[in-house]
Amino acid sequence: MLRTIVSVAFTVFLCATGVMSARSAQDSSANPPKTAPLLPRDQEITLAESAAPPAIAKNAAVYVLEEKGYTKVRDGSNGFTCLVERDLPLNIEPICYDEEGSSTLLLAVLRKAELRRQGKSEEEVKAEIGEGYSSGRFRAPRRPGMAYMLSPDTHVYNPRSGKTRTLPPHLMFYAPYLKNSDIGIDEPDHTGRLPFIVQDGQPDAFIIVRVRDEAPAAKTP
Repeated sequence: MLRTIVSVAFTVFLCATGVMSARSAQDSSANPPKTAPLLPRDQEITLAESAAPPAIAKNAAVYVLEEKGYTKVRDGSNGFTCLVERDLPLNIEPICYDEEGSSTLLLAVLRKAELRRQGKSEEEVKAEIGEGYSSGRFRAPRRPGMAYMLSPDTHVYNPRSGKTRTLPPHLMFYAPYLKNSDIGIDEPDHTGRLPFIVQDGQPDAFIIVRVRDEAPAAKTP
């Protein structure tokens, strides 16, 4: 039932923003919106909660994106925070941060959204967030921890191709300033065979570990 609700919600989102036709036509010249289209609150909450196991999501704080940025719509009791991030306007990235991420990385995520809703360019956003980490306004995680991205409805837009693709469920472990070269990776392996780093060398770097779609079949003795 949850998957059906989320899939319907995203289909409505795609139709409303024109992504469905752009993706079907594989038109790299499509003009995506400059700011993220807003979803109905109940649909965005469902998407946000789909990032983590139900036992965690049901007790997590939840934010939804509104005209001026993210608004907290529910307090949590377990230290986790769930929301739908949009690193690009057409991205749909349900994520749930643990307590450490909620007190560090989340603050930068919320500020990025505010700046984008104000019409700031990505260069301006990057500059302010970078200055914030340098000045101590924002902090990298201070201990090991993780964020869940287990939703089957994580969609990422590629501005070069004009296409949107679905990312598989995965876990994100905090790895401040770590680089792919530090874990022996020359090129990120997006097939899921190996872990890799996103935000390479940055304070909000993560080790990405893909979750298996299915348990391996038992071997016959």
